[in-house]
Amino acid sequence: MNRARVARLFGTYGVLMALAVLIIFGWWRYDNFLSAFNVTTVVRYNAMFALIALGMCFVIMAGGIDLSVGSTAALGSVAAALASHYGIVPGMAAGIGAGLLVGAINGLLVTRARIMPFIATLSTLLAASGTALLLSNQTSVPVSATSGFINVGMGMLWVVPIPTAIAVAAYALGSIVLNYTSTGRTVLAVGGGEDASKLMGLPVARVTFLVYLASGGLAGLAGVLLAALGFAGQPTEGVGWELFAIAAVVVGGTLLTGGSGSVVTTLAGVLLLGTLFNVLNFENGKGWISLSAAWQSVVRGLFLLVVVLLQARLTRSTSQKA
Repeated sequence: MNRARVARLFGTYGVLMALAVLIIFGWWRYDNFLSAFNVTTVVRYNAMFALIALGMCFVIMAGGIDLSVGSTAALGSVAAALASHYGIVPGMAAGIGAGLLVGAINGLLVTRARIMPFIATLSTLLAASGTALLLSNQTSVPVSATSGFINVGMGMLWVVPIPTAIAVAAYALGSIVLNYTSTGRTVLAVGGGEDASKLMGLPVARVTFLVYLASGGLAGLAGVLLAALGFAGQPTEGVGWELFAIAAVVVGGTLLTGGSGSVVTTLAGVLLLGTLFNVLNFENGKGWISLSAAWQSVVRGLFLLVVVLLQARLTRSTSQKA
């Protein structure tokens, strides 16, 4: 197998290989790493990040960026907690609705006002964060203990945590949209070249609006899970979530320049970063080293940098061989 072939395989499946290696390392080094409790905990908690990464994946593939997802999730958690006293459906609808509202504003700012995505979503980041604090009176908002809303986060669907089932369903739908619909093809075309897409008669503005709307809705749904898992709407949560989402998307092989990407490998990127965090926690538990939260962030950042640099080098090697 020549070098170009290896580079192409790594560019496509590198994140899956890295995830497999990390899981094997954890299984070999730590007791109970693959226990049902630990696996369930990891996939349940990371469902929130999977949802915001899915929305970010589509936005980046379309050539944009969404910095507001973390604040939108916090706003969604507050809205869901406030409405949870009326039942599960109103609670979920409030959280998702708050996210859709932010996503719609982002879409209009980018497509109608022609504001750069970075500036538009930075503005809504601040606005959503402030709104969450106002609605919550700057404190956490307890969810209803009697309406069953907590089951959205803590319940099980057979042997699968409900948050995980929600995330898997979202990714399945996202994969279908990207790979088997004209909307998915248009997303990639717009990311590859907006002007060329307009010349081809593609609905650039409509699709761009839709990806920001979807990103906001998924962030709102992540906020619903945040409230259900933490038993409260948390207006100060979500800080740095946009960076986690971007990192997962990039590790999954999606180009920040747009026009290329994969839903499946984005999910693998989320699991890779989540598993790395889990490994660091197990390492602290062994007592050989003691990594504070700050040092864990340093290690994860360096790990991300190594993966991205390796992907970039092999991708460059592939293009030179082509």
